[in-house]
Amino acid sequence: MNISDVAGATGLTAKSIRLYEERKLISEPSRAENGYRQYNQRHIDELTVIARARTVGFSLDECRELVELAFSCQRMSESVKNTTIKKREEIQQKIKALQQMEQQLTQWIDKCPGDTQSKCPIIDGLKGEE
Repeated sequence: MNISDVAGATGLTAKSIRLYEERKLISEPSRAENGYRQYNQRHIDELTVIARARTVGFSLDECRELVELAFSCQRMSESVKNTTIKKREEIQQKIKALQQMEQQLTQWIDKCPGDTQSKCPIIDGLKGEE
């Protein structure tokens, strides 16, 4: 299977697939006589894990770990669960930080008259002069 077939099967771009190979997130594909990479179902399975893990926020290093766990006969679901709990906690912290940012922006917007005067509570807030 060539890279365009794999891209079609996984929804990833050829560039992403090459990146994941370069970063050793997937097993190394064999090479045909012409030097082209030859992929198999294992590569599609590995790339599917990566693609789905990326959509929920896992980093490349975390994806590497998840691929290893996904294809390990000695995997314990406890390890997978702990990794996922840790990621959820990170996302919850990011959500909280984003909500705080939204709250600050809302306060500035509410204070700003948005008129033709030069006085601007938003600039005052950015300058720390609230």
